[in-house]
Amino acid sequence: MTKNPESGSPEPGSIDEALLDTANDMYRVGIFDAATYRQVTLRDAPQLPLPLTEPMTGEDIRALRQKAHLSQAAFARYLNLTVGYVSRLERNGQRPSGPVLVLLNVIKRRGIETIVHAPRVSPLDNSPPTA
Repeated sequence: MTKNPESGSPEPGSIDEALLDTANDMYRVGIFDAATYRQVTLRDAPQLPLPLTEPMTGEDIRALRQKAHLSQAAFARYLNLTVGYVSRLERNGQRPSGPVLVLLNVIKRRGIETIVHAPRVSPLDNSPPTA
């Protein structure tokens, strides 16, 4: 793929630019659905921005954990973190960054079920969970 070294975009008049224009046109007229269009453009134009990760406050993180009905220890275990780190995040003693921030944003958008594959059990249900 011929790319402009400064912007990372396909150079004007290149075959790459023509392919991306064609994919755009095919999406616009309905030949490509959104998923196919994203797949083509992400593969052929990796300079496109990735989904944003929003910064999160301690209150945001505590709300995520409480919404999932998890203790700090359980939340930490699912995220492969220490309980102390989760506590510091919730008290704004430390700000999440990198993979932790990405994972927290995924949980915020899609729910804890995205990373937890265990069946949900009601706190009032005394029967053992089923597999």
